Amino acid sequence: MEPQEAPDGPDAQQGFICASFNQDTTSLSMGTKTGYRLFSVTSVDKLDCIHEGVECPDVYIVERLFSSSLVVVVSLSMPRRMNVYHFKKGTEICNYSYSNNILSVRLNRQRLVVCLEESIYIHNIKDMKLLKTLLNTPTNPSGLCALSVNHSNSYLAYPGSATIGEITVYDANSLSTVTLIQAHDSPLAALTFNASGSKLASASEKGTVIRVFSIPEGDKLFEFRRGMKRYVSISSLSFSADGQFLCASSNTETVHIFKLEQHSPREDEESPTWSAYVGKMFTAASTYLPSQVSDMMHQDRAFATVRLNMFGLKNICALAMIQKLPRLLVASSDGFLYIYNVDPQDGGECVLVQKHRLFEGDDELVEEKKEEEENTEDVTPQPPSQSYAATVALPSTPPSSTTLMGYSEEGGAQKGEVIPEHELAESPVRLDDENEFPPVGNQSN
Repeated sequence: MEPQEAPDGPDAQQGFICASFNQDTTSLSMGTKTGYRLFSVTSVDKLDCIHEGVECPDVYIVERLFSSSLVVVVSLSMPRRMNVYHFKKGTEICNYSYSNNILSVRLNRQRLVVCLEESIYIHNIKDMKLLKTLLNTPTNPSGLCALSVNHSNSYLAYPGSATIGEITVYDANSLSTVTLIQAHDSPLAALTFNASGSKLASASEKGTVIRVFSIPEGDKLFEFRRGMKRYVSISSLSFSADGQFLCASSNTETVHIFKLEQHSPREDEESPTWSAYVGKMFTAASTYLPSQVSDMMHQDRAFATVRLNMFGLKNICALAMIQKLPRLLVASSDGFLYIYNVDPQDGGECVLVQKHRLFEGDDELVEEKKEEEENTEDVTPQPPSQSYAATVALPSTPPSSTTLMGYSEEGGAQKGEVIPEHELAESPVRLDDENEFPPVGNQSN
């Protein structure tokens, strides 16, 4: 979810700024005026807050790596600086500063991607070494990009144009461009990969049509129509874990769920229903109609929908299997997480089964923070950290004073700690392992 002003009302005082789900939708991260919060979303009836971070206020980007203790945070007070924390130990792993404001951060078990308005930085997540800088990318004021959670391919998608809906697909492992996709006539508004990285969904600023493409080929596989009456702002797209469903939320009161299934002619012949007959008639007639009308007839509609009790508030949605049943999760800037049941067979209107408030006990947290500030007398301000982009360009420049010991300004580990292997592994994370940060030897670039 992009940074935004909190809505009016009680939750405006609580200070909601942003929210994001982790890569496998088992955790929800939320940035607030006082810091950030991490929630476990593995149960319907209970929402556990597993961590509250107050290292820095006004967090507008917070991303967690799967269910590990690794979390990336960016604050409005220092929008050019990225902090990487081990939240269980309460320690900072490293921090880096860039040449401009950080607009988004994406990560999987191989790569960490930082997106600025006109450049993208690709790091090796194991030692945070900078592998590639994509300079002079098309103007991207929202920091729109998507990174495949499947680290074996690590596909990265970002706008290839500021004026039309062109997508650049880049391989963050081999560090090479894979393909360019002409997805929409209007500029892009949303991008997401499925879990395997074999499909990419996109929406434009108009928000009426959502398309799904094969990766790495870039062929169009599906086209869904969200609506016809009005243009909307798509705030999130998300595939289900099995890649069979795709959900889309916007600034309207409706969340759409689309089913990715191919209709074969044989299926239509074997189901002599009135709708199938009408469908055949439309298909035949479409050959005589203008291309825009013909395309509209071939676009699939939503398989299931959710009607939210709000309008105009930004939100993010995700599909997850919770307690062995498919659910739709909607985290909204009104300060609530909504959980809906999804019928995978018949679709239709989804049923709200639980609503969780995300701001329990905030007043006490704010009071504690005020007391800490009042009791602090002598605070020596830190010198501003040197631009990370500048230090990469000038390797002879001495390290910045804010650089953590054990990390070079070129981005590689020298003699200190690296991100632990078990935090990046696909097997269960061993958070209690005391040997989490093994030292490494010198590395030359």
